[in-house]
Amino acid sequence: MPSTEDLVVQPPRSVTFRVHIDRAMWVGGVRGLMLQALHPLAMRGVWQNSDFQDDPFGRLRRTADFVGRVTFGGPADADEIGRRVRDIHRRLRIKDPDTGRTHRVDDPELLLWVHCAEVSSYLEVARRGGLRLTDRQADRYFAEQRRSAAYVGLHAEDVPGSAAEMAAYFAEVRPRLRVTPEAAATVRFLLWPRLPARLRFLNPGKPLYFPFGALCYLTLPRWARDMYGVLPEIPSAAVTAALKAWRLGLNALPEPLHDHAFMPATRAMLTASRERLAAAGYDTSKGLKGLTDPRRWPTQASARPSQD
Repeated sequence: MPSTEDLVVQPPRSVTFRVHIDRAMWVGGVRGLMLQALHPLAMRGVWQNSDFQDDPFGRLRRTADFVGRVTFGGPADADEIGRRVRDIHRRLRIKDPDTGRTHRVDDPELLLWVHCAEVSSYLEVARRGGLRLTDRQADRYFAEQRRSAAYVGLHAEDVPGSAAEMAAYFAEVRPRLRVTPEAAATVRFLLWPRLPARLRFLNPGKPLYFPFGALCYLTLPRWARDMYGVLPEIPSAAVTAALKAWRLGLNALPEPLHDHAFMPATRAMLTASRERLAAAGYDTSKGLKGLTDPRRWPTQASARPSQD
């Protein structure tokens, strides 16, 4: 019988599985984009090389596809999307108007910033929203995420592998961060998207979107909110309560309904993962989310060391 690692990159006993299956990831994803925007060169790379403003939700869904494949996909899924991402990044360049220099999108410094902004956001939002993880499990999450970083071309030893290492990384990089016009425009856009013509029919729903965008912004670190200065401060306890309520509501959605938020290819990958795990003896009657309960694992998997 194949090992669980042959079925999914991050097995159900991993901390990554618990964090990434949580619906708080939607808040974490947008928060991550807002945080990433504070790095001038990284932001200009997005601005100059993507259709971000023409396809406002496409980048988030593509990020969700990557995260899904390097978490719930099989090794072949992860290897394939890793090659695809590295090939795309290898061809792209960034023109820095401040210096006139041209930079590669796959510059390790930029890749590391994007990785750290994303995974720190995922973990922070999930824990603040109510996902119970010990500090040891938080460290294990960052250690596991070194594998995801390797898929985009980073060396595992160069990536923070604990909460302390992640905090030290942000302390080191913060002096290089600033709010460029592109960053300010991106945050305003994420709070109140200007929809392209083909999506204008969604405009009546924008007032309903704003509380979500504001929640993503208000979960940013205080130093990042101080840099942006876009929204007035709200008591931390109120933000946490709103995040917990939002997470609770989304986590209550049936998995087939929730999965419609993903691209069709992502949904197909998740279905294939459920089928592989079911064939290996996992009880997937409650979907992948149900596998956060070890009682739904086969006996041999339950007997393996936990991540506690």
